[in-house]
Amino acid sequence: MQQLGNIHQIKAIVIVVMILGISPAVNASKALPLDKLHMPEGFTISIFAEVDNPRQLAIDNAGVVYAGSRRGGKVHAIADLDGDGIADVVKVVAKGLSMPSGIAIRDNQLYVAAVNSILRSESLGDILKKTPTFTTIYQGFPKDRHHGWKFIDFGPDGLLYVPVGAPCNVCLKENPVYASIQTLDVDAEGAEPRLHAAGVRNSVGFTWHPETAALWFTDNGRDQLGDESPPCELNIAAAPGGHYGYPFIHGDDVLDPKFGDQIPGHPFIPPALSLGPHVAPLGIAFAPEGNFPSAYRHQLFIAEHGSWNRSRSAGHTGHRITLARSTPSTSAEPPLTYEVFIEGWLQNNTAWGRPADIMFYPDGSMLISDDHANVIYRVTYEEPSPTPRQAANGLVL
Repeated sequence: MQQLGNIHQIKAIVIVVMILGISPAVNASKALPLDKLHMPEGFTISIFAEVDNPRQLAIDNAGVVYAGSRRGGKVHAIADLDGDGIADVVKVVAKGLSMPSGIAIRDNQLYVAAVNSILRSESLGDILKKTPTFTTIYQGFPKDRHHGWKFIDFGPDGLLYVPVGAPCNVCLKENPVYASIQTLDVDAEGAEPRLHAAGVRNSVGFTWHPETAALWFTDNGRDQLGDESPPCELNIAAAPGGHYGYPFIHGDDVLDPKFGDQIPGHPFIPPALSLGPHVAPLGIAFAPEGNFPSAYRHQLFIAEHGSWNRSRSAGHTGHRITLARSTPSTSAEPPLTYEVFIEGWLQNNTAWGRPADIMFYPDGSMLISDDHANVIYRVTYEEPSPTPRQAANGLVL
């Protein structure tokens, strides 16, 4: 879990940045159809930074944002030096890695997940002055590149959570590390991963509920069962050791045609919420108190990366930010509703953007990485002005 600090602590190094020649973070010539994006009244979206293939986001104590990448092999640091909501510099802090999509920060050290390994930086210090060195602290994960990229984060228990995707569309491997979420004690020398959740096809996003501390995670449903099946999933792991169905059952009740008759005797945990088919849910984040209205506090936002193989006649799904709202309940897992928060990245069945991760900035605004448009967006809220009332005599009140 990241600690958020004062973003203005790094202003003093503006001159150093200029001397080092670090590139500006936003190119004025970048033209994206932001006017095509629709969201609730009062919300505004803008470009925070231009970054090559940004995936998972993290933030350090000084307010510097970091972005992993899937195809670029790089990790970037992004800084808004003057606090105007537009990043001023982007700097490569790691390169030459195998799909370093997943990143996390703890104790002022940057952790990076490549396909089969976890790397840890030295203390970050003034990241814009000095590029950190990294040490590999674990390299025992499978080397499969199919679903090999990762999303990582530290849980309330201090452990690093690392998903390991199934190396296929649908299969059943003997090695139990596949199709799971593992935990790793990075403070214990020689520690090995431990199973936290099984039956998870490919989770590329999770977080912990700010009140219950339960792990919430997305899972990408299998392909080649038709345009409308199965659903992707939002799951809740209230305790370790649960099995979430893959590859035997998908969603609540979709038996797999190959493995559905091989269901083991133990129970499965059904999804907390069935999402759209093939929407490819990735990063998720609960809204904190801050810039957004109180109605969004502790509600879950989901980055839906979007479908890739639906038929042309059915059209693509996803390519949007959705909202899973909790409603009051006496049950341990409150019922959830599912609604669109931002859409418009998909125009005439063609995507010009694909949301990948969501993170809330210290000022309460929302950052969204887009690895297709190669930008990070910033979403803010301002109370709409009251609509003028007109009196009976025609005067505006």
